[in-house]
Amino acid sequence: MLRHMVAFLAVVLLSLPAAVQAQQAEAPAPIDRSATGGAQTLEDILARQRGEKIDDSFRREGNEGSALPAPGLGPHGSASDPELWRALRYNTLEATVSTRDQVGRVLVQDGGMGWYQFRQGPLASYGGWLLLGTIAALVVFLALRGRVKLDYEKTGRTVTRFKAFERFSHWLLASSFILLGLTGLLTMFGRSFIAPYLGKDVNAWLLLVSKYIHNNVAWAFMLALVFVFFLWVWHNIPNRTDLTWFAQAGGIIGKKHPPAKKFNAGQKIIFWSVIVLGGSISVSGLSLLFPFQMPLFAHTFELLNGWGIPEMLGMGTLPTELAPQEEMQLAQAWHAIVAFVLMAIIIAHIYIGSVGMEGAFDAMGSGEVDEAWARQHHSLWLEEVRAKQGGTGVEGAKTPAE
Repeated sequence: MLRHMVAFLAVVLLSLPAAVQAQQAEAPAPIDRSATGGAQTLEDILARQRGEKIDDSFRREGNEGSALPAPGLGPHGSASDPELWRALRYNTLEATVSTRDQVGRVLVQDGGMGWYQFRQGPLASYGGWLLLGTIAALVVFLALRGRVKLDYEKTGRTVTRFKAFERFSHWLLASSFILLGLTGLLTMFGRSFIAPYLGKDVNAWLLLVSKYIHNNVAWAFMLALVFVFFLWVWHNIPNRTDLTWFAQAGGIIGKKHPPAKKFNAGQKIIFWSVIVLGGSISVSGLSLLFPFQMPLFAHTFELLNGWGIPEMLGMGTLPTELAPQEEMQLAQAWHAIVAFVLMAIIIAHIYIGSVGMEGAFDAMGSGEVDEAWARQHHSLWLEEVRAKQGGTGVEGAKTPAE
């Protein structure tokens, strides 16, 4: 048996050279690199390392038209990863992505990293310090100035400051904005301040809940914003009395109380801040919810370029062709920036309407304020209400039961 095995191996070894020669004689011609892409040569690799430009036109030509198979980027991918990356590198992928070419164009997109670094860096840092700085400034102001108290003795008679629907619209706007602000802050800072202490599972659950709350409560905020605008816009048009209010800093400077109608100059600033900034937040939020239907920045950049504003600011030319993902990155950044500014303003508004001023909460609580309070803070408005009654009586005036 052993003798037969040795003889068999000898025959095989002796026949190998002939088989190799026959295979070489029948080998096909070298594969055309322009058709398959091929591999880079050692010379190309060394030239690239030296920073020299190499001739890769065969790759570009090989990827024109139909670099990927007919199905394109389906659930099963392409024929091979090299074909996909070559198509991305030479901008030929859009030929196989049908109507979603702009989406496919940003499958590989370094702008996402820039957006993430801005969101986690300057946006989170400056936004967080803005809110903390506002709270700290109000605490110092309260310690130095104290609570704004009534200088007149209460009369016991109340006047209707805000009716039921006005208060409903205000509290709908306020409560929805607080929920939106809290859920937005959880999304922004959860990874830094919740996950390290409560765990990633808790943070993930909070983010999921925040997402649903944020996306749905936004509709209540926008509805209330419309209500508030039409209810109070005519009372918030600037007039000459606002100059007196500013000159006396709303009564902080000196002992006089500047006259004011239904809304003083400070409240008008709050109103227009809420309308303008809240409207901007709403529009950018809708763009985030519907990026394909509501792109904002490409058209805006085109207008700004036409006006020459970017060049005046030394920014060059702004891009006017943006994919939906790029639109969403810009919209999210703008959404957060404006939200931080509005949150700081609302924190100041909450302070004045609660601990900052005696009797201020009653205006939005019960809707009734004492005549002494109305005389001190909104004397012109009180006179208008009295004039409607043709004398000193006040519309809606109530005297508490003895």
